[in-house]
Amino acid sequence: MKNISFEFFPPNTPEGAVKLRAVTQQLGALSPEFFSVTYGAGGSTRDKTLSTVLEIIESGHAAAPHLSCIGATKQSIAETLALYKEKGIKRIVALRGDMPSGTVSVGEFAYASDLVRFVCEHHSDDFVVEIAAYPEYHPQCRYAEQDLNNFVTKAKSGAHSAITQFFFNADAYFHFVDEVRKRGVTIPIVPGIMPFHNFSKIARFAAKDAIDVPRWIALKMEGFMDDSASIRAFGADVITQLCQRLIDGGAPGIHFYTMNQAPLTSEIVTRLRTKSA
Repeated sequence: MKNISFEFFPPNTPEGAVKLRAVTQQLGALSPEFFSVTYGAGGSTRDKTLSTVLEIIESGHAAAPHLSCIGATKQSIAETLALYKEKGIKRIVALRGDMPSGTVSVGEFAYASDLVRFVCEHHSDDFVVEIAAYPEYHPQCRYAEQDLNNFVTKAKSGAHSAITQFFFNADAYFHFVDEVRKRGVTIPIVPGIMPFHNFSKIARFAAKDAIDVPRWIALKMEGFMDDSASIRAFGADVITQLCQRLIDGGAPGIHFYTMNQAPLTSEIVTRLRTKSA
């Protein structure tokens, strides 16, 4: 199997931190390329993001903090980048991010492409820069063509690689990749995949971001009612098959949104590697 990576969110409690150490150890045994750690709106979890990233690095694995620029100043971003460089961080995930509640100004970076350009101008040799991609298009973008052009601008601002929002439709990913390749984008575009840790919660996430959950999957899941074993088994099969189709179709790797849980993601990776062995 090709490269894998895993995403965490910073734990909010001491118990969550203890659990995440165990999850890191379990998933670390699968030899991921890196772990990424999310970043709250307006940098609200910056300290927690950094401490989580440093703990992962200290455990012997590469880790990349998300870096959101919405509402930020050039000075604040410069200070964050300098801190990350000082701490030995080699990769970041550059995002526009969401506006913090009650904030009216977008700050000095209106778009993620502005952040990517800033990072590459000031730290061209210091960081591998990952960006976000939206195979089913950004929920705030009215037209597909506009969103494709936005991604092309962002990719050509100096990004090294892209990770997609999660999706369940492989054709959407392949179409998106084909479209941006026609527009001259050459960087790897890694599909982001969300195992069905909790179907109802993931369905809400998907609805919020205009991500299509195929009707046949939703009806099957709902039909299982409270049969958690069947939900888990069916979900694992669906996601394994999705990942396999993506890999067979040329995807450069898989980025798993783990929800800070190890068993299901670990099982899916093991299945994929067993099949490709």
